[in-house]
Amino acid sequence: MTYAIIETGGKQLKVEPGRFYDIELLHIEAEEKVTIDSVLLVQHNGEVTIGQPLVAGATVEGTVVRNLRGRKVLVYKMKPKKKTRKKRGHRQEITRLMIDSITLNGTVFTAEPAVIDNSPAEAATE
Repeated sequence: MTYAIIETGGKQLKVEPGRFYDIELLHIEAEEKVTIDSVLLVQHNGEVTIGQPLVAGATVEGTVVRNLRGRKVLVYKMKPKKKTRKKRGHRQEITRLMIDSITLNGTVFTAEPAVIDNSPAEAATE
């Protein structure tokens, strides 16, 4: 299993190739490629590379799936016995990012293709 810990939008996030993640808004159009250079840790087959603070020569490449808005968060403020009430809502702008590959010193790690086993024994039991 290969993964990396990246820093984007002021948050740290564990990412794996072939999966998508919702991150803070990136001002990039859908279906465009993005490269993230702020990689804090890379793990591949038991080998862990830790940066101080960033891993030199490590990048994470991804594709923006779409920009969307998150779930609504309600903020309700009330002062008892004063008849003061405020109800506000907020929806955070987020970007859905599909991680394509993790690169470490020129070595590219991508998602392993899913193995589909169509053996005759399983087909006979169905």
